Amino acid sequence: MGYTNVGQFGDLLVNFLRARKRTFIDRLHWDLPHTEGMEFDQYDTPQCRWVAVHEYGEILGGFRLLPTTAKCGIYTYMLRDAQRGLLDSIPQDCLFIDAPVEARIVEASRLFIAEDVPASRRMQVQSVIMGQMVSCTRQMGATHVIGIVPEVWSRWLRRMDLDAVPVGRKFAIDGTTSQAALFNAAKFSN
Repeated sequence: MGYTNVGQFGDLLVNFLRARKRTFIDRLHWDLPHTEGMEFDQYDTPQCRWVAVHEYGEILGGFRLLPTTAKCGIYTYMLRDAQRGLLDSIPQDCLFIDAPVEARIVEASRLFIAEDVPASRRMQVQSVIMGQMVSCTRQMGATHVIGIVPEVWSRWLRRMDLDAVPVGRKFAIDGTTSQAALFNAAKFSN
């Protein structure tokens, strides 16, 4: 969903932003902007697309996609802005390469699975999330996704037969070890 069609989804965006707050602020203790129980930041603009995996409005997980060509004031997208020194929470040397600015690449961020999703369903939800990431990436006219992923990313990507490579060093964000990776959405079959 994006700004132009958010009205078609009732309270889904509000529920999604509340689930993000529960995940990133309440559980992981990240220092992020929030109000009225919702987490948001400078990248939640009309240029992004939010994807909420839900059952009857109950958020199971989701993510945000933003074109690497996006620009809003001084901000572009998270990894590029980190490399440009605009973000304190992500190191400037988070990428081995210059942050791409290409229509064929989108950035995924704020990917999460809600804490109350039972362990027996987490793999299923994860698979739906990745399938939706690929589908939305293609709908946006892109073929690749760049983003920060947990240190264990290679293990779960192999299970889903997703083609990805690391494009940055490992680093810690508020106690979580992460790394930038580039996913080839064109080769993924869901």
